[in-house]
Amino acid sequence: MNKKNNKDDQLTEWKKKFEAETKTSRADNFIINTDEDIGIKPLYIEEDIKDLNFVDVGSLPGHDPYTRGPKASMYVNRPWTIRQYAGFSTAEESNNFYRKNLEAGQKGLSVAFDLPTHRGYDSDDEIVMGDVGKAGVAIDSVEDMKILFDGIPLDQMSVSMTMNGAVLPILASFIVAGEEQGVAVKDLSGTIQNDILKEFMVRNTYIYPPDPSMRIVADIIEYTSREMPKFNSISISGYHMQEAGADNVLELAYTLADGIEYVRAALSKGLDIDDFAPRLSFFFAIGTDFFMEIAKLRAARTLWYKIMKDFGAKNEKSLTLRTHCQTSGVSLTEKDPYNNIVRTSYEALSAVLGGTQSLHTNSFDEAIALPTEFSARIARNTQLILQNETGVSNTVDPLAGSYFIEKITDEVASKAWEIIQEVEELGGMTKAVNAGIPKLKIEESATKKQAKIDSGDRVVVGVNKFQNPKEPKIDVLVIDNEKVREDQIKKINLLKGSRDNKKLEKSLNELTEDAKNGNNLLYSAVKAIKNRATIGEVSKALENVFGRHYATSVGVSGVYGKYFEGNEEFMHVTKKIQDFEKLYGRRPRVLVVKMGQDGHDRGAKIVATSFADIGFDIDMGPLFQSPKDVAKDAVENDVHAIGVSTLAAGHKTLVPELMSSLKELDPENKIIVFVGGIIPEQDYDFLYEKNISAIFGPGSNIIESAEKVIDLISDKNNQ
Repeated sequence: MNKKNNKDDQLTEWKKKFEAETKTSRADNFIINTDEDIGIKPLYIEEDIKDLNFVDVGSLPGHDPYTRGPKASMYVNRPWTIRQYAGFSTAEESNNFYRKNLEAGQKGLSVAFDLPTHRGYDSDDEIVMGDVGKAGVAIDSVEDMKILFDGIPLDQMSVSMTMNGAVLPILASFIVAGEEQGVAVKDLSGTIQNDILKEFMVRNTYIYPPDPSMRIVADIIEYTSREMPKFNSISISGYHMQEAGADNVLELAYTLADGIEYVRAALSKGLDIDDFAPRLSFFFAIGTDFFMEIAKLRAARTLWYKIMKDFGAKNEKSLTLRTHCQTSGVSLTEKDPYNNIVRTSYEALSAVLGGTQSLHTNSFDEAIALPTEFSARIARNTQLILQNETGVSNTVDPLAGSYFIEKITDEVASKAWEIIQEVEELGGMTKAVNAGIPKLKIEESATKKQAKIDSGDRVVVGVNKFQNPKEPKIDVLVIDNEKVREDQIKKINLLKGSRDNKKLEKSLNELTEDAKNGNNLLYSAVKAIKNRATIGEVSKALENVFGRHYATSVGVSGVYGKYFEGNEEFMHVTKKIQDFEKLYGRRPRVLVVKMGQDGHDRGAKIVATSFADIGFDIDMGPLFQSPKDVAKDAVENDVHAIGVSTLAAGHKTLVPELMSSLKELDPENKIIVFVGGIIPEQDYDFLYEKNISAIFGPGSNIIESAEKVIDLISDKNNQ
């Protein structure tokens, strides 16, 4: 019997055994569909990897199309960089945290800035009083930046900065801090995220409209190409897309489409592709779908090679996609949070098997609050254990040749390429973003994911199955927002009292003129920062020309409700809402809001969309509202309830201010307020004392939450 016939016989025998064991009649139809609409078969064989569209199974690491890795030796020569993302409170506090982590084995710094800094506001601005130092470190001037890196030699340490909105003054402050530390600009190494397109899609920490924002991106690529040969001018980020609900194909497609747009922006400056492309880097999220995440990273390198080849790149470094990865934040659960250590561990392993160049592992308590020193140590040691105890660094791309891995790598690449071509037909990513198409597709994906969890189709251990009857108590990090803000204001006042205001005014005027006439803005931003301009003053000088961007909120509809057609619990809540409408002549009306500078609106959008499908009359408030604005909108629109989404630890300042404003405008106390998001359980009593009616933590079931809200509204109206 020849070899082929033997394999055919084995396959026939396997099908018989499979069908007997699973009690199904057709093994060929036993398919599990992923979020990406890729059908996963129970068995993959050699035939599956013949005639692939993008993947060359015989390719080697360090050779095109780089599916198996950008380097021939990968981790055998040097393991991935442990680059933990951190920053909170003041520059002094963050500097202390960084030093401890570096002493404990961390190899690179990754800076998290607070929301006012992201949005180009100084800490003394009244509009940001509830956000200072909460979700990152407050940086108001180069003096803060110098403190942040005190004792950390910037000619030896690679620094990654997640910054997009206020990217000009922050990068300028880093450059000046380096110079005043004695480090020439050419010797600074690291990465600035500088990825504004994804801000308009999902994260929302933008300042200026899309077109001038893209100009700033190009200016930074141009400046770094000329002045900073060791520095990566952009980190093209899919991470926040997945956090906002994108599946792996959407994340990959839109990230690479963003990359194409940035390449074109740089080429418009007259740069040669090989002058800047070697320093383009990427940033992906790594979620819980273990093999799909591995396939995504392998597909990303494969497609980027094709894209750069089409642009005419010749330098090998231009053709290779290099990426930083971070384990998923949205996969972390408030319920039974020690499970998050396990989730993060296998997400980290997935990133490593996919071939990442650097990695951040999330702390297990980040669904509750900012990480403590205890939880951050576990997160960091997760990577140290992977590097030193598991043997994953002993061979390059150990999963290569797997029928399953190679096939789904090709399927992910093929589906992503289709979406990239759709974007190209629209005229590129800037036009697609302006049309709101990526945002809507990501919101639709997020809503589908939530529906699967709420229906039980997707198991989340400790949340909708295998619940812990006795939830553990977790110590959380508490930031004294008022104290941080007071300290920052003192430093701002000291700075303003000691600088040369004539020099400052001249440099800010030059910056504004450069914004008008098209000169590279980073050169003039550096001058202004040297003259001790604040982050807010530089941002304002540009805002005078570009204006400030305000997005229009548009949501999907029908996606959540469609998933629950015929579901008894869903119909039970819908019936309660219909009964309310019959009794009072209108549907219960809910205003769903974000307050302060937190632009992460996945939770708010999911609540708004699903509540609308259940039957509520929903108003979606604009981003970046003050508590007073929310209270005014609620009273003017005669809502029954306000739903506040909070992810950036502002609940202890912004929510009390909302309740105080409501008391003035709604003395009869007709409007109930409920809060959802990342809120430590130890803060629940504080919020209830402020007359909050309900609190819903991460992972709360939407239908159960909706029933609680309609019951509260009904009780209030019956009083």
